[in-house]
Amino acid sequence: MQTTGDVATLLNGWRAGDGNARNQLVRLLHPQIAQIAAARMRHERNMSLSTGDLINDAMVRLLRIESIELDGRAHFLALASRLMRTVLIDHARAKGADKRRHAKVELCTNIDGEQRFDLNELDSALLRLGAIDSQLMELVEMRYFGGMSIADVAVVTGLSEATVKRRWQTARAWLTDALANPLEL
Repeated sequence: MQTTGDVATLLNGWRAGDGNARNQLVRLLHPQIAQIAAARMRHERNMSLSTGDLINDAMVRLLRIESIELDGRAHFLALASRLMRTVLIDHARAKGADKRRHAKVELCTNIDGEQRFDLNELDSALLRLGAIDSQLMELVEMRYFGGMSIADVAVVTGLSEATVKRRWQTARAWLTDALANPLEL
C-alpha cells in the first residue's frame, strides 16, 4: 500500500534528477493510472488504441518531461490525466485525418451519470473554455480525463471542496452549452 510519504519521497527524488525515483513512482502509482485509463477506454467504440497503449503513450510523454513540480499523488494523477487527454485527442485527430474518415472517437465518463462526448468536439470546447478560464479547463481535465474526485481536485488546486463543486457545476453548464452550440470555423 502506498503512503503519502512514499510518494512525496519519490517526487522529491525525481525533482532532484533521480531517474530511479521517477521509475519507482510510476510503478507505485501504475494501478491508479491503469484504473484511469481503463475508465477512459471502457465504452469506446471503433478505438484501435488499447488501455495499455494509452498508458504507455502517456508515460512516454511523462518521461520526456525534464523538470517536474508536483506536490503529491493527486498532482501526479492530474498530470497523467492531462497526458492521457492529449494522447486520446491526438489519436482521434489522426483517425479523423485518415482518408477513410473513421467513425467518431468518443470519451465515455461515468461522472455525474453516463455521458458521451466526441473527443474532437470536447477538445475544441475545452480550448475555448481555457481561453476564458484556464482553471475551469483544468478542472474538466482532472474530472473527465483523470476521473479524479472532488476531494482530489481540491488537493491539487488548493481550493475547498465546496468551491470545487461550484466551479464544477459552472464548467459542466458551460460545456453543455458549448457542445450543443459548437463554433463554425
